[in-house]
Amino acid sequence: MAANPSFDIVSKVDRQEVDNALHQTERELSTRFDFRGTGAEISWSGEEAISLRAETEERVKAALDVFKEKLVKRNISLKSLDAGDPRASGKEFKVDCKVIQGIESDKAKAISKKIRDEGPKGVQAQIQGDQLRVTGKKKDDLQAIIAMLKGEDFGVALQFTNYR
Repeated sequence: MAANPSFDIVSKVDRQEVDNALHQTERELSTRFDFRGTGAEISWSGEEAISLRAETEERVKAALDVFKEKLVKRNISLKSLDAGDPRASGKEFKVDCKVIQGIESDKAKAISKKIRDEGPKGVQAQIQGDQLRVTGKKKDDLQAIIAMLKGEDFGVALQFTNYR
């Protein structure tokens, strides 16, 4: 007898795709006329952090918009990017962004509660670190759960993997 059907709910971002978007933004900042002479630049500032700098607050916001546009073109949800507010740092303005990986425990609990309250009977969700495992008796029930969760906004980008 095979085990019950299951799938995992994760929130992962392909770092290579983010890196590609960063390099595309870097290239656009160096070639676009409206960014010339503004000192606008973007770079990694850690494993999962990105830093944008420019001489004016307006230009750093515009650089952030360019970066967000490149992320969307590469199918990366903007929910995976936590961008701070522009702040003055000496003679330049900076924006620090963080790439969010994994589902935080409070959001995982909210997703689990939603499945328990509104999902079909016989479907369970277990929190496993920074992801959830959903199991049920029928594949149709699991597909109903996926459809229900896609219609909700938990403030985090969700992917459904390991469907068996």
